[in-house]
Amino acid sequence: MRDAALYAAAGSLLLTTLAAAPAGHAAAGRVAAGAPGTAELHGAEAAVARARTAGIDFGACSRADVPQAPKGLRCGTVTVPLDYARPNGPQIKLTVSRIPATQRDPRNSKRKVPRQGALVYNPGGPGASSVYFPAIGALPPWKRIAAAYDLVGYAPRGVGRSAPLSCEDPKRFFKGPTASPAHPSEAYKRQRIAQAKAYARGCARRSGSKLRFFTSLNNARDLDVLRAALGEDRLTFVGASYGTYFGSLYAAMFPTHVRRMVLDAAVNPAPEKIWYRTNLDQSAAFEDRWADFRDWIARHHDVYRLGDTAGKVQRSYDTARNRLAGKAAGGKVGPEQLQNAFLTAGYYDDFWPSRAAALSAYLHGDPKLLVRLAAPRPETAAEAENSSAVYTAVECNDAPWPTDWKVWDRDNTRLARVAPFETWDNAWMNLPCAYWPAARQQPLDVRTGPGELPPVLILAAERDAAAPYPGALEMNRRLAGSVLVTERDAGTHGIGGGPNTCVNGHLEAYLLEGRVPGRRASCAPHRLPPAVGPAKEPRRGSPRSGRR
Repeated sequence: MRDAALYAAAGSLLLTTLAAAPAGHAAAGRVAAGAPGTAELHGAEAAVARARTAGIDFGACSRADVPQAPKGLRCGTVTVPLDYARPNGPQIKLTVSRIPATQRDPRNSKRKVPRQGALVYNPGGPGASSVYFPAIGALPPWKRIAAAYDLVGYAPRGVGRSAPLSCEDPKRFFKGPTASPAHPSEAYKRQRIAQAKAYARGCARRSGSKLRFFTSLNNARDLDVLRAALGEDRLTFVGASYGTYFGSLYAAMFPTHVRRMVLDAAVNPAPEKIWYRTNLDQSAAFEDRWADFRDWIARHHDVYRLGDTAGKVQRSYDTARNRLAGKAAGGKVGPEQLQNAFLTAGYYDDFWPSRAAALSAYLHGDPKLLVRLAAPRPETAAEAENSSAVYTAVECNDAPWPTDWKVWDRDNTRLARVAPFETWDNAWMNLPCAYWPAARQQPLDVRTGPGELPPVLILAAERDAAAPYPGALEMNRRLAGSVLVTERDAGTHGIGGGPNTCVNGHLEAYLLEGRVPGRRASCAPHRLPPAVGPAKEPRRGSPRSGRR
């Protein structure tokens, strides 16, 4: 399931290897089960040493890297090997952005705040960029953190201008209006199989031999090179969603290089879950979150007129799907576009009012709002196609996938009987992995022992659908000494820096003082949004352009 987690850990705004040891000490790494051999170990060590010497020359951000650079944002690049087994072979440049620590206490302008170093953020995906992330420091929940840290974002390998991947012509990426049957026919399944095979061939054709090097393990190695280039002996890192997975890989691979680490909306790191089973788990969880949304709409029947029970709301939604299958709204919005728009509501409840209002208006004769929210936007096609290509490459490369269609058909048919909302759309998105042309890796068995790693702060919402809560519990078990903070009875995907002041208090205490509340703590849920029509869309990514 692709992730709308661009800035998920930042509220509503806008990955075993041997590496050079911190502070010039002798290298100290580990070889973990499933990790590649010594060539990658020495390659990572060499890349880190070069990066520490070269640093990053920050300057004005180019329009190509950051089309609308916020005030104070500076950009540069860090060079990493395409293949860590050949550290002197082809190199790629990753775009990096930074806003220096303000060192001004937002509560007392006369007090100078000591700088604590760089804080690197990754929003997930795979396929999402955080180059705009440093601007988050202007928002109230982040001002104290921005006073103490340089806020650093970057475009991971394959993303944006960082050796971009592509699997098809962006002009053909947005297809619509399109169907989205909850229980597809055999003919429709054959059509989607053909599309998945064509997409996998396109990835190989357009990306060539470099395709196999886009992996979570390499994302973790790149993160260590970035740490060294920033001049940091130890890394302070905030990862959201998929960023929690390669963050946990980093923790297992480079435990002595971790200073502080926040894993927000934690993905289940168990090797057997990566990635086929994870997607089935997500589809089941989205059914529950869709039920939460329908319950909320039903409680506000006086506003939306979609039904006063969850069942009646479902019938209203099904009516809209059937009507759009016959005639697309605005000639652009069919059942799949409707589904994509409502999928965002499964990630973030601040989307609930606008989606409910759009559905209501459409069923009562006015399609304009639905078209505005759900119609594909051609100006975003290149970015979306790139993000989709990176997502597919990383997930398909990371682990074995079933190659027999009968397995996919069996598992998703069974699941769709009880969880029809997103099951088959999720399957189609990942089906290219069944026909993937590149070699697969074995996932790393993420584990750290007592005392190997500083305390890691894990944040999770109990009803998060994109990163189901059992994944956070598993992450907590595998990272010895980690602390889990849970937002009870809430489902927002990424909770740090959002509307929950209790969660933000734990985040601040950890990042600013290194304090943790004990092995586990919980917070009451944030308030759900009021039942009003849409004002301005929250700035979020799209689940179809950056999944986990």
